[in-house]
Amino acid sequence: MPELVFFSGTMDCGKSTLALQIEHNRSARGLQGMIFTRDDRAGEGKLSSRLGLVTDAVEVEDGRDLYAYLVDHLSQGGRADYVIADEAQFLAEEQIDQLARVVDDLSIDVYAFGITTDFRSKLFPGSQRLVELADRVEVLQVEALCWCGARATHNARTVGGVMVVEGAQVVIGDVNQANTIGYEVLCRRHHRRRMTAATARAAALSPDVLPVHQV
Repeated sequence: MPELVFFSGTMDCGKSTLALQIEHNRSARGLQGMIFTRDDRAGEGKLSSRLGLVTDAVEVEDGRDLYAYLVDHLSQGGRADYVIADEAQFLAEEQIDQLARVVDDLSIDVYAFGITTDFRSKLFPGSQRLVELADRVEVLQVEALCWCGARATHNARTVGGVMVVEGAQVVIGDVNQANTIGYEVLCRRHHRRRMTAATARAAALSPDVLPVHQV
């Protein structure tokens, strides 16, 4: 039976790389897929991974009906044996409903990839709807690591290396950027303490050390 599968995880856990691998494996067997994405780091209409792999995709805009897009594509003689939706956390809830309808009414597998929570540890609406509707939710097993070496479970937004907890839910950036908006994965403890790699390094280099009394 066709399925709606949600592959989730933090940043840096290989979601886009897996999406590209699924695309490669299926296209190598003569299957043709439809790839949707939104706000990819490589630019509009691209699906890319941090390993340098990239392929063309359909950019999902506000208000685009994904089910209607597939129906129109098929009615014009196009082919879609499967659907990949990367950066699915940025999709609207109704667009997730449309992907579920693709599975149920068109009998096409849909593989959605996305971050579950934002930099405030709040669910993205698209990810929440996927958790509610997906036939399966797969947490990726490639563990991203916090700067301390522990398993990273939270996404943090940084400005000049300093963690921030206010602002718009969606601001496009990349990991470990300096002097600009960036993102970093942290364990829960350091996310709660708002301690990034940069602030931890600054604390370690601080001259304000505890006094030592000689006896």
